[in-house]
Amino acid sequence: MQRTPQTPNRIPIPAPSAAQCGYGAATVVLATVAMLLLSQTASPVWIALIACAGLALGLLVAMAVPAPRVRPAPGTARETPAGPTPVAAPATGTHDGLRVPGPRARPSAASAGRHSLHG
Repeated sequence: MQRTPQTPNRIPIPAPSAAQCGYGAATVVLATVAMLLLSQTASPVWIALIACAGLALGLLVAMAVPAPRVRPAPGTARETPAGPTPVAAPATGTHDGLRVPGPRARPSAASAGRHSLHG
C-alpha cells in the first residue's frame, strides 16, 4: 500500500479528550434510558427516534466540554507578555492636522464634597 501525501489545505482536527468521550457516552446512555422510561413506548420507530435523540444530545455535550489547552514547549515560549502593546499618549496641540485635547483639570478640594445636582 502506497502512502499518499496530505494536501496542504487540510485543517488538522484535534482528537477528542478522555473527558469529552466520557461525558458524551454517559449522556447518551443516561438520556436514552431516561427518555425510554419516561415515554414508556414499545414501538420500534419511537425507540429508534429516542436513541437518535440520545446520540445527538451526547454529541452536543461532548462538544461543549472544553478541550485541554496545548502548552508550548519551555524553550519556545514567547518572551513578551500576551495582550495589547501600550501606546504612548500623543502630545497636546495638533496631531496630523487634528486638534488633540490636553489632560483635564482635577476638581478642587472645596468642590469635592458637593453633589453635582445641588449646586
